[in-house]
Amino acid sequence: MWTEFAEHWQVYLSMPVVAAVIGYLTKRAAIEMMFRPVDFVGVPPYLGWQGVVPRNSERMIAVAADLLTAKLVDPREIVQRLDPARLAAELELPLLLAADETTREVLTRQGLWQNLPPLGQELVIKRVQASIPDLVARVMAELSGNIKDILDIKSVAVNALHRDKRLLLKLIRDISRPEMAFIARCGVYFGLFLGLVQTVVWALTKAPLVMPVFGAAVGWFTDWLAIKLVFFPRERRKVLGVLPLQGVFQRRRDEVAKQYATVIAREVMTVPNLVNAILTGPGAERLQAMVRETVEQAVEEQAGLARPLLGPSRFTALKKKAAEQAVRYLPTTMLTAETYATEALDIRDTIATKMRRLSRVEYEGLLRPAFRQDEWKLIAVGAAIGALIGELQVLLLLH
Repeated sequence: MWTEFAEHWQVYLSMPVVAAVIGYLTKRAAIEMMFRPVDFVGVPPYLGWQGVVPRNSERMIAVAADLLTAKLVDPREIVQRLDPARLAAELELPLLLAADETTREVLTRQGLWQNLPPLGQELVIKRVQASIPDLVARVMAELSGNIKDILDIKSVAVNALHRDKRLLLKLIRDISRPEMAFIARCGVYFGLFLGLVQTVVWALTKAPLVMPVFGAAVGWFTDWLAIKLVFFPRERRKVLGVLPLQGVFQRRRDEVAKQYATVIAREVMTVPNLVNAILTGPGAERLQAMVRETVEQAVEEQAGLARPLLGPSRFTALKKKAAEQAVRYLPTTMLTAETYATEALDIRDTIATKMRRLSRVEYEGLLRPAFRQDEWKLIAVGAAIGALIGELQVLLLLH
């Protein structure tokens, strides 16, 4: 054996190196297969491949949306952070313009505006504009009390992630980048160790099957072990009472919380997305009815003196028209306060803080679904690549 090693030492030294390369290449292949290609390539439905994350996007979107709804974002809690007085100040200019235009249009339709002297017209507009802070406070109070019926957080998340599937890929890639690097490194270390064993077995047997079998074993075992070590053990333990061990993803909890919260706050739970959900979601009609009722009540208080001049039917029409105008201005007006609302709602820090309170299993659910269902396929591909490289080794050694 020693004579054989002395004569062919380059070959024997290359075996653990090649095994380490196999370990690394199979890991890189597994990582790329997680995310690429985004769309199915091949002959549907079975002959071809689509990245694991894109293929399971529906399930992963549902998991992310359920987590956000149940554990991370409470609509009532975040809406209560908006100060009605500050919000009214932020919306002051568009609300004043809207009040001016609405007052002129509504009173003109009722035949009153042209009959008022200029000073009277100005006084009417000023009186309507002066009521705006109180109007905003009423709407905010109603909105806060009924926010769970008006704002569907789950639909906000689902719609945002559906609009751009690459956003889901970015989310998973960003929070799992160190884990992917760890998996690739594991391939090198585990492959090197198994390569040393392979070298001894080859020296003793010279059996051609040794190379492809060990190549497949390196690919399969290193893929399986690397994926397991990403998540397990969940709690920090000591191996042999000395070596500390904990799943890489579990160990990075604080860092992941910040990354995840940043992406969600910047791309998903944005103020425009929330406003759009409020104005177009299942609770939109209720919100509009609430605004109409509040505006009609304000008109009753501010313009009640006009009732005898208009008569009951025309006064009712005036109130309804004013309410409809207010609803029409809602989309553009609400987005004027986007900067203030983003700071006040503080979605990013809220999500990051609550993520740190999740149980180990709940936290694991952020990334684990990306692996669980198709984990065996990634491992099988690793084994196949390892066996192929092992067979190439045999051909080179025997020829």
